[in-house]
Amino acid sequence: MEVSTELAGIRLNNPTVLASGVLGVTASALKRVAESGAAAVSTKSIGPEKRAGHDNPVVVELDFGLLNAVGLSCPDPKESIDELRRAVESVDAPVIASFYGKNVSEYGYMAEYLSKAGPALLEANISCPNVAEFGKPFGSSAQTAGEITRAVRKATDLPVIMKLSPNVVDIREVAVEVEKNGADVICAINTLGPGMKIDVFSSKPVLSNKSGGLSGSCIKPVAVRCVYEIYESVDIPVLGVGGVNSGLDAVEMLMAGACAVGIGTAVWHRGVDVFSKVSAEIEDFMKENGYSNLGELIGKAHG
Repeated sequence: MEVSTELAGIRLNNPTVLASGVLGVTASALKRVAESGAAAVSTKSIGPEKRAGHDNPVVVELDFGLLNAVGLSCPDPKESIDELRRAVESVDAPVIASFYGKNVSEYGYMAEYLSKAGPALLEANISCPNVAEFGKPFGSSAQTAGEITRAVRKATDLPVIMKLSPNVVDIREVAVEVEKNGADVICAINTLGPGMKIDVFSSKPVLSNKSGGLSGSCIKPVAVRCVYEIYESVDIPVLGVGGVNSGLDAVEMLMAGACAVGIGTAVWHRGVDVFSKVSAEIEDFMKENGYSNLGELIGKAHG
């Protein structure tokens, strides 16, 4: 079975990618994930200044997924770029540098700054749902999403991924706008919500931030629908993220139109070798159902 694929001309030996925010803080962690079968690895989102994030607890496990409100914690930018350089040098897989800013100009600055470390791709996170001081996620407005994409595109020659939010009226409108302004790939989706979990014995929200982004199996139908709609609206590739826990989940996402799938919460449930497990399960499905290469799956649900 041929399970290789591409993201903006970057070859991946299988369709699984470590999603941003999970095991992406250090070069050694990213290397471990790549050695466990991920075809590409994403850093935790890097910002223009040191940021503590929210106080603990920042993650709560649900019956059907996770709620998290980490709060975009990150070290000093110099420490971040030094770690990114170590990852680029030591990881035997494409490294995706995820980043954020508080305004349009900061996104442009961060794109230029991180490009110096030589990652394979940049991912602009415009969709974090749980940092109140930033206001509404930039990805909730097609116009703002387009402005940020344009600023990032001007600041780098590297392929640019725009990470979109499901918390919008029409994700197709946002997708079209970021494509028009220079995005090379669309990542869909970030966490859903925000949502809340209340401890009924203390009568208080569990998360210190009170609410957080919802991830895991419960959001897969939303992610699949978003990928399906984006695939029909743009010509650039889609990295499908949200609820991929098994090979069949990945196949569903591929058939919706994704050319690769991001895996995050499933690391919590199935371990760091979930990437090799999902890849093997995709191959098993292909063998059992008469597919010879991944391209035959991509967009299959569109007829």
